[in-house]
Amino acid sequence: MAFQVALITGASRGIGRGIAIELARGGFSAAINYATRRDAALECKQLCEKATPPNTESSFEVFQADISERSDRARLLEGVQERFGWIDLLVNNAGVAPAVRADLLETSEESFDRLMNTNARGPFFLTQAVAGVWIAGLKQREAAGKKPKIVNISSVSAYAPSVNRGEYCMSKAALSMMTQLFAVRLADHGINVYEVRPGVIETDMTGSVKEKYDRMISEGLTPIKRWGKPEDVGRAVAALALDRFPFSTGEVINVDGGFHIRRL
Repeated sequence: MAFQVALITGASRGIGRGIAIELARGGFSAAINYATRRDAALECKQLCEKATPPNTESSFEVFQADISERSDRARLLEGVQERFGWIDLLVNNAGVAPAVRADLLETSEESFDRLMNTNARGPFFLTQAVAGVWIAGLKQREAAGKKPKIVNISSVSAYAPSVNRGEYCMSKAALSMMTQLFAVRLADHGINVYEVRPGVIETDMTGSVKEKYDRMISEGLTPIKRWGKPEDVGRAVAALALDRFPFSTGEVINVDGGFHIRRL
Protein backbone atom coordinates (compact mmCIF):
# COMPACT_ATOMS: atom_id res chain seq x y z
CA MET A 1 0.00 0.00 0.00
CA ALA A 2 1.31 3.45 -0.87
CA PHE A 3 2.22 5.72 2.00
CA GLN A 4 -0.09 8.55 0.91
CA VAL A 5 -3.77 8.26 -0.02
CA ALA A 6 -5.90 10.97 -1.60
CA LEU A 7 -9.68 11.15 -1.58
CA ILE A 8 -10.75 13.19 -4.59
CA THR A 9 -14.42 14.05 -4.98
CA GLY A 10 -15.87 14.39 -8.47
CA ALA A 11 -12.80 12.71 -9.92
CA SER A 12 -14.26 10.78 -12.83
CA ARG A 13 -13.90 13.56 -15.42
CA GLY A 14 -12.58 17.04 -16.05
CA ILE A 15 -10.53 18.79 -13.38
CA GLY A 16 -10.99 15.96 -10.89
CA ARG A 17 -9.56 13.45 -13.34
CA GLY A 18 -6.61 15.74 -14.05
CA ILE A 19 -5.93 15.97 -10.32
CA ALA A 20 -6.14 12.21 -9.84
CA ILE A 21 -3.69 11.53 -12.68
CA GLU A 22 -1.14 14.09 -11.46
CA LEU A 23 -1.33 12.71 -7.92
CA ALA A 24 -0.79 9.23 -9.35
CA ARG A 25 2.34 10.54 -11.07
CA GLY A 26 3.48 11.71 -7.64
CA GLY A 27 3.10 8.25 -6.15
CA PHE A 28 -0.23 8.69 -4.42
CA SER A 29 -2.95 6.11 -4.13
CA ALA A 30 -6.39 7.56 -4.78
CA ALA A 31 -10.02 7.08 -3.91
CA ILE A 32 -11.81 8.23 -7.05
CA ASN A 33 -15.26 9.49 -6.16
CA TYR A 34 -18.04 9.82 -8.74
CA ALA A 35 -21.75 10.56 -8.56
CA THR A 36 -23.23 8.98 -11.71
CA ARG A 37 -20.62 8.07 -14.34
CA ARG A 38 -19.07 4.81 -13.15
CA ASP A 39 -17.67 4.19 -16.64
CA ALA A 40 -15.79 7.48 -16.54
CA ALA A 41 -14.52 6.74 -13.02
CA LEU A 42 -13.18 3.35 -14.14
CA GLU A 43 -11.48 5.02 -17.09
CA CYS A 44 -9.88 7.50 -14.69
CA LYS A 45 -8.67 4.60 -12.57
CA GLN A 46 -6.98 3.03 -15.60
CA LEU A 47 -5.31 6.33 -16.51
CA CYS A 48 -4.03 6.68 -12.94
CA GLU A 49 -2.58 3.18 -13.06
CA LYS A 50 -0.76 4.04 -16.29
CA ALA A 51 0.59 7.29 -14.79
CA THR A 52 1.98 5.61 -11.67
CA PRO A 53 5.82 5.59 -11.57
CA PRO A 54 7.52 2.19 -11.88
CA ASN A 55 8.02 0.22 -8.66
CA THR A 56 5.39 2.28 -6.84
CA GLU A 57 2.86 0.41 -4.74
CA SER A 58 0.02 2.82 -5.47
CA SER A 59 -3.53 1.54 -5.83
CA PHE A 60 -6.78 3.10 -6.97
CA GLU A 61 -10.44 2.44 -6.30
CA VAL A 62 -13.70 4.04 -7.40
CA PHE A 63 -16.42 5.04 -4.92
CA GLN A 64 -19.93 6.15 -5.81
CA ALA A 65 -21.36 8.91 -3.64
CA ASP A 66 -23.34 12.11 -4.08
CA ILE A 67 -21.57 14.41 -1.65
CA SER A 68 -24.65 16.59 -1.28
CA GLU A 69 -26.27 13.69 0.60
CA ARG A 70 -25.35 13.05 4.25
CA SER A 71 -25.73 9.29 4.01
CA ASP A 72 -23.57 9.15 0.89
CA ARG A 73 -20.81 11.15 2.54
CA ALA A 74 -20.79 8.80 5.53
CA ARG A 75 -20.74 5.76 3.24
CA LEU A 76 -17.90 7.26 1.18
CA LEU A 77 -15.72 7.98 4.19
CA GLU A 78 -16.37 4.56 5.67
CA GLY A 79 -15.61 2.84 2.38
CA VAL A 80 -12.35 4.72 1.80
CA GLN A 81 -11.14 4.01 5.35
CA GLU A 82 -12.02 0.34 4.98
CA ARG A 83 -10.21 0.09 1.65
CA PHE A 84 -7.10 2.19 2.39
CA GLY A 85 -6.99 2.47 6.18
CA TRP A 86 -6.22 6.18 6.13
CA ILE A 87 -6.60 9.41 4.16
CA ASP A 88 -3.66 11.79 3.79
CA LEU A 89 -5.24 14.29 1.42
CA LEU A 90 -8.83 15.42 0.89
CA VAL A 91 -9.51 17.20 -2.39
CA ASN A 92 -12.93 18.84 -2.46
CA ASN A 93 -13.41 19.05 -6.21
CA ALA A 94 -16.96 17.84 -6.89
CA GLY A 95 -19.12 20.60 -8.27
CA VAL A 96 -22.02 21.29 -10.57
CA ALA A 97 -23.00 24.18 -12.82
CA PRO A 98 -26.54 25.49 -13.31
CA ALA A 99 -28.64 23.32 -15.61
CA VAL A 100 -29.82 26.57 -17.18
CA ARG A 101 -27.85 29.82 -17.19
CA ALA A 102 -30.61 32.10 -15.95
CA ASP A 103 -30.49 35.81 -15.28
CA LEU A 104 -29.96 36.67 -11.62
CA LEU A 105 -33.53 37.98 -11.38
CA GLU A 106 -34.86 34.67 -12.68
CA THR A 107 -32.71 32.19 -10.71
CA SER A 108 -34.89 29.44 -9.26
CA GLU A 109 -34.74 28.24 -5.67
CA GLU A 110 -34.31 24.70 -6.97
CA SER A 111 -31.16 25.63 -8.91
CA PHE A 112 -29.82 27.67 -5.98
CA ASP A 113 -30.32 24.78 -3.55
CA ARG A 114 -28.80 22.23 -5.93
CA LEU A 115 -25.61 24.24 -6.41
CA MET A 116 -25.18 25.26 -2.80
CA ASN A 117 -25.77 21.68 -1.60
CA THR A 118 -23.19 20.16 -3.93
CA ASN A 119 -20.63 22.94 -4.21
CA ALA A 120 -20.62 24.24 -0.63
CA ARG A 121 -22.67 22.25 1.86
CA GLY A 122 -21.31 18.86 0.79
CA PRO A 123 -17.63 19.87 0.93
CA PHE A 124 -18.15 21.62 4.28
CA PHE A 125 -19.57 18.58 6.03
CA LEU A 126 -17.24 16.10 4.32
CA THR A 127 -14.30 18.20 5.50
CA GLN A 128 -15.77 18.29 8.98
CA ALA A 129 -16.04 14.50 9.02
CA VAL A 130 -12.54 13.85 7.63
CA ALA A 131 -11.01 16.38 10.03
CA GLY A 132 -12.72 14.56 12.88
CA VAL A 133 -11.05 11.30 11.85
CA TRP A 134 -7.66 13.02 11.66
CA ILE A 135 -8.00 14.69 15.04
CA ALA A 136 -9.18 11.49 16.71
CA GLY A 137 -6.11 9.71 15.35
CA LEU A 138 -3.67 12.49 16.20
CA LYS A 139 -1.24 10.39 18.25
CA GLN A 140 -1.17 7.61 15.67
CA ARG A 141 -0.72 10.21 12.93
CA GLU A 142 2.17 11.96 14.65
CA ALA A 143 3.90 8.64 15.36
CA ALA A 144 3.70 7.78 11.65
CA GLY A 145 4.89 11.25 10.61
CA LYS A 146 1.71 11.94 8.65
CA LYS A 147 0.78 15.53 7.74
CA PRO A 148 -2.72 15.52 6.28
CA LYS A 149 -3.91 18.30 4.01
CA ILE A 150 -7.11 19.64 2.48
CA VAL A 151 -7.32 21.24 -0.96
CA ASN A 152 -10.53 22.95 -2.05
CA ILE A 153 -11.07 23.52 -5.78
CA SER A 154 -12.93 26.78 -6.19
CA SER A 155 -13.09 29.06 -9.24
CA VAL A 156 -12.42 32.60 -10.39
CA SER A 157 -16.21 32.83 -10.06
CA ALA A 158 -15.62 33.14 -6.31
CA TYR A 159 -14.85 36.82 -6.96
CA ALA A 160 -15.75 37.53 -10.61
CA PRO A 161 -19.55 37.99 -10.89
CA SER A 162 -21.51 36.30 -13.69
CA VAL A 163 -25.10 37.51 -13.42
CA ASN A 164 -26.39 34.61 -15.52
CA ARG A 165 -25.14 32.04 -13.00
CA GLY A 166 -25.20 33.84 -9.71
CA GLU A 167 -25.84 30.71 -7.67
CA TYR A 168 -22.62 29.19 -9.01
CA CYS A 169 -20.60 32.28 -8.05
CA MET A 170 -22.11 32.30 -4.56
CA SER A 171 -21.34 28.62 -4.03
CA LYS A 172 -17.69 29.11 -5.00
CA ALA A 173 -17.38 32.19 -2.80
CA ALA A 174 -18.65 30.07 0.08
CA LEU A 175 -16.00 27.44 -0.66
CA SER A 176 -13.35 30.15 -0.61
CA MET A 177 -14.40 31.32 2.85
CA MET A 178 -14.63 27.71 3.98
CA THR A 179 -10.92 27.33 3.15
CA GLN A 180 -9.99 30.17 5.47
CA LEU A 181 -12.26 28.95 8.26
CA PHE A 182 -10.86 25.42 8.29
CA ALA A 183 -7.30 26.71 7.86
CA VAL A 184 -7.65 28.65 11.10
CA ARG A 185 -9.53 25.93 12.97
CA LEU A 186 -7.22 23.06 12.03
CA ALA A 187 -3.82 24.74 12.20
CA ASP A 188 -3.26 23.70 15.82
CA HIS A 189 -3.78 20.09 14.72
CA GLY A 190 -1.06 20.31 12.07
CA ILE A 191 -3.54 20.24 9.18
CA ASN A 192 -2.95 22.71 6.34
CA VAL A 193 -5.81 23.84 4.12
CA TYR A 194 -5.48 25.36 0.66
CA GLU A 195 -7.63 26.73 -2.13
CA VAL A 196 -6.79 26.14 -5.78
CA ARG A 197 -8.70 28.62 -7.93
CA PRO A 198 -8.99 27.58 -11.60
CA GLY A 199 -9.85 29.98 -14.38
CA VAL A 200 -11.17 29.01 -17.80
CA ILE A 201 -10.43 25.28 -17.97
CA GLU A 202 -11.25 23.04 -20.92
CA THR A 203 -13.74 20.49 -19.55
CA ASP A 204 -17.23 19.15 -20.19
CA MET A 205 -18.60 21.95 -18.00
CA THR A 206 -17.19 24.67 -20.26
CA GLY A 207 -17.99 22.91 -23.54
CA SER A 208 -21.20 24.86 -24.09
CA VAL A 209 -19.38 28.21 -23.96
CA LYS A 210 -16.27 27.22 -25.92
CA GLU A 211 -16.87 29.65 -28.78
CA LYS A 212 -17.43 32.53 -26.35
CA TYR A 213 -14.23 31.88 -24.41
CA ASP A 214 -12.19 31.18 -27.55
CA ARG A 215 -13.02 34.73 -28.61
CA MET A 216 -12.43 36.27 -25.18
CA ILE A 217 -9.08 34.55 -24.73
CA SER A 218 -7.91 35.66 -28.19
CA GLU A 219 -8.94 39.22 -27.29
CA GLY A 220 -6.83 39.20 -24.11
CA LEU A 221 -9.04 37.88 -21.32
CA THR A 222 -5.90 36.36 -19.79
CA PRO A 223 -2.21 37.29 -20.19
CA ILE A 224 -1.48 33.64 -21.03
CA LYS A 225 -3.60 33.29 -24.15
CA ARG A 226 -4.80 29.69 -24.01
CA TRP A 227 -7.37 27.54 -22.32
CA GLY A 228 -6.33 25.94 -19.07
CA LYS A 229 -6.13 22.16 -18.96
CA PRO A 230 -7.19 19.81 -16.15
CA GLU A 231 -3.54 18.82 -15.74
CA ASP A 232 -2.65 22.46 -15.00
CA VAL A 233 -4.89 22.28 -11.94
CA GLY A 234 -3.63 18.78 -11.14
CA ARG A 235 -0.01 19.94 -11.02
CA ALA A 236 -0.89 22.70 -8.54
CA VAL A 237 -2.68 20.21 -6.30
CA ALA A 238 0.23 17.78 -6.54
CA ALA A 239 2.68 20.48 -5.42
CA LEU A 240 0.54 21.15 -2.35
CA ALA A 241 0.06 17.44 -1.68
CA LEU A 242 3.80 16.81 -1.83
CA ASP A 243 4.29 19.37 0.96
CA ARG A 244 5.98 22.02 -1.17
CA PHE A 245 4.23 24.73 0.91
CA PRO A 246 4.63 23.60 4.53
CA PHE A 247 4.57 27.13 6.01
CA SER A 248 1.39 28.17 4.18
CA THR A 249 -2.25 27.58 5.05
CA GLY A 250 -5.40 29.27 3.85
CA GLU A 251 -3.40 30.14 0.73
CA VAL A 252 -5.01 30.65 -2.68
CA ILE A 253 -3.20 29.20 -5.69
CA ASN A 254 -4.50 30.80 -8.89
CA VAL A 255 -4.45 28.55 -11.94
CA ASP A 256 -6.07 30.99 -14.33
CA GLY A 257 -3.57 32.17 -16.92
CA GLY A 258 -3.23 35.44 -15.03
CA PHE A 259 -6.93 36.32 -15.08
CA HIS A 260 -6.74 37.61 -11.50
CA ILE A 261 -4.21 40.34 -12.37
CA ARG A 262 -5.81 43.77 -12.54
CA ARG A 263 -4.65 45.67 -15.61
CA LEU A 264 -5.03 49.20 -16.95
